[in-house]
Amino acid sequence: MIDLTPSEVERYSRQMMLPNFGETAQKRLKSATVLVTGVGGLGGTAALYLAVAGVGRLILVRGGDLRLDDMNRQILMTDDWVGKPRVFKAKETLEAINPNVIVETIHDYITPDNVDGLVQSADMALDCAHNFSERNLLNEACVKWRKPMVEAAMDGMEAYLTTIIPGVTPCLSCLFPEKPEWDLRGFSVLGAVSGTLACLTALEAVKLITGFSQPLLSQLLTIDLHRMEFAKRRSYRDRECPVCGNNAPWRYSHAESTKCEV
Repeated sequence: MIDLTPSEVERYSRQMMLPNFGETAQKRLKSATVLVTGVGGLGGTAALYLAVAGVGRLILVRGGDLRLDDMNRQILMTDDWVGKPRVFKAKETLEAINPNVIVETIHDYITPDNVDGLVQSADMALDCAHNFSERNLLNEACVKWRKPMVEAAMDGMEAYLTTIIPGVTPCLSCLFPEKPEWDLRGFSVLGAVSGTLACLTALEAVKLITGFSQPLLSQLLTIDLHRMEFAKRRSYRDRECPVCGNNAPWRYSHAESTKCEV
């Protein structure tokens, strides 16, 4: 693991006071590379909390330009950036907040052509894309290359969250074998809702990287912020799943699945 500088020890001193955290966990964060897809109200905010926590390298993936109707939730952005690629502003903001973090940007969406290379270049992924096409591609690549993935999504005042470990937990296809249609501009979003989920998403990633606390493994956290109701539901692997089941093209043994580490 990479050693901490004196300034990093001071910067992260308050979180290193947590039980089972300390310098060992902080070094694991510094040594980690996290792929973040979406980089909007959910992915961008999650990236912010990973940056301030001290994750050493972030890879941000999002095509398209910033729109004015993005500004109610995308806290890495500024009004003068409307009409420009959001990933570049996200990099600028994150590096201004924590210059110790390396931020790489991919001004593109997750595609069949780039997903394998992106997943292989990271230790884990945050699935925060705005459509199931990208989510399915990322899920398949993470299973294929045995990379953990934090799966998070919201719509209106509701959200869900889970952590996927290939070969150990259900994958996205197990959870949602039938993929719903997702209208890019057709779902409502309140910034505080995406921000709430983003904080929990970042926390799952920190837990997974450091091992200081237990992430949501084979548990789907559902959130109803209308009623402030949080529930955990047990989830199960589908042995017939076309992505991670017994007949999947990249099937691997249980012994191999235990090698899936951050």
